[in-house]
Amino acid sequence: MAFLNKRMNTNPRRGPFHYRAPGRILWRTIRGMIPHKTKRGAAALDRLKVFEGVPHPFDKVKRQVVPAALTNLRLKPGRKFCKLGDLSALVGWRYSDVIERLEAKRKVKNAGYYERKKALAKIKTQALQNVKGALKAIAEPLAKLGAPLKL
Repeated sequence: MAFLNKRMNTNPRRGPFHYRAPGRILWRTIRGMIPHKTKRGAAALDRLKVFEGVPHPFDKVKRQVVPAALTNLRLKPGRKFCKLGDLSALVGWRYSDVIERLEAKRKVKNAGYYERKKALAKIKTQALQNVKGALKAIAEPLAKLGAPLKL
């Protein structure tokens, strides 16, 4: 809250700029960690993309987990912590409910995709089991040639 009170004395439009959105807060924090006034740092900052929620092109990409960043591994037991979205809502970000609604919709859609994927994998394994005997005649000559058939 003290950060929001900081302003330029003669012309407040010149900065400091108090971003409310979680993506912009994270962007500004990372900007403070890199030499953004050099060409190399500016190029690195241009490559950085931050979003609220999971936007369209990335909702179909497999999620990654960074074990070094997990809360239960990084924080000592009993330490207090907060989420950036909650902090943003406290300082005036008005779109947390919109993001929650869109994320719930995305999760339902992705859950349906995952169920279809599991069903298809089950059908494929069953089909392989059904033709395993017929494929043995083909698998042995291929193994002799150095190209084993995975059953």
